[in-house]
Amino acid sequence: MQGLKRKYYRFRHARYYGGIATLDAVGCCLLCAYCWNYFRNLNPEKYGKFYSAREACEKALRIVERKGINKVRVSGAEPILGKKSFKHLVNLIELVLDKKPEITFILETNGIILGYREKFCKRLANYPVLVRVSLKGWDEKSFELISGAEGKFFEFPLVALKNLRDYGVEAWPAIMHEIFGKEGREKIRKKLEEFGIKEIEEEYLEAYPFVIKNLKERNVEVKY
Repeated sequence: MQGLKRKYYRFRHARYYGGIATLDAVGCCLLCAYCWNYFRNLNPEKYGKFYSAREACEKALRIVERKGINKVRVSGAEPILGKKSFKHLVNLIELVLDKKPEITFILETNGIILGYREKFCKRLANYPVLVRVSLKGWDEKSFELISGAEGKFFEFPLVALKNLRDYGVEAWPAIMHEIFGKEGREKIRKKLEEFGIKEIEEEYLEAYPFVIKNLKERNVEVKY
């Protein structure tokens, strides 16, 4: 962050969600072995430029208008790293929806900070956002191997999901199919049920050579 400016390295149209304007940022509180944006998040100082929420909004809406789509997201990094990045995100959401109320804003997050700061979940309930929480393991050990963070943070995304839903935000978990496998899926399913959550989205591994290398170095098995 630079004041309330967030660092982005690319603004693009993506095919996901039926077509979505995507603002690719850098900077994350995790360093997941299978992250397609691994090197930019490892060295965020080397990539991108700082943009205000208004500048990012203008970039997103130009893509929306050019492609005739109605969805916007921030991707490539963690949108919520602390108070300043959350303020930038909220400003961005407000600007986008003020100019085009018909837009669907999708927040993709690892849920760590949202699980730590409940008031952020409460604030998001003021907006018609959809929140997709990407889970990085099915227990503390797998979370450490996959994310590179301490296992004690494993439940933070689960707490975030519960809090978001309690405040009326439409939120759901997503897991990596080839990493969780049958056993991991069953374990996280049972864990989510403790938090009152039943549905799970499955995403699929983008097996870039550096991703496979990272997974091998961390002894994370790929379960095709």
